[in-house]
Amino acid sequence: MKLMHDDMARWLFLKESSVYAECMNGFGVQSQSWYLSSWFIAAMTVFFAAICVAGVLAYRAGKRRGLLEAQLAERDRMDLARKDAVERSRSALSGQVSEQIAPWLPDFPTSPADARFIGKPVDFVSFCGADEGMVREIVFIEVKTGRSSLSTVERSVRDAIVQGHVRWVEYRIE
Repeated sequence: MKLMHDDMARWLFLKESSVYAECMNGFGVQSQSWYLSSWFIAAMTVFFAAICVAGVLAYRAGKRRGLLEAQLAERDRMDLARKDAVERSRSALSGQVSEQIAPWLPDFPTSPADARFIGKPVDFVSFCGADEGMVREIVFIEVKTGRSSLSTVERSVRDAIVQGHVRWVEYRIE
């Protein structure tokens, strides 16, 4: 029964193909029958498989190379960041130590006994003469080391003092 069904399907296919070809010939269209040999199909299959394999291998190689380059670049960036962090930390620590011992260094502008460490926004306020019982002058002191410069806030404090924008306020709590 199955054999008969397959034969019948083949016969219908061939019949439909010939009817289609006759119909097309009636309109002036010549039909051609293409026959591909099995060796040609096998060769094309191998060719396309080789192209696919080469593409996959090239993709993997490129991805691996990119990953290795990214890891090396990341390692270099991390090394530079570490070196920069260590350098900044040393600089900050030496600046903090210098600020703390500055009143006892030579050429400090006031007596160490009169200087009071504040830290922010200026390092010291010195009440000149307070040690003797009578303040003659109040001096704001910012300690800098190396090539460091005033911050924006430190500059604004300096400018306010130089322009005389300083006042006394007595605040009482009752």
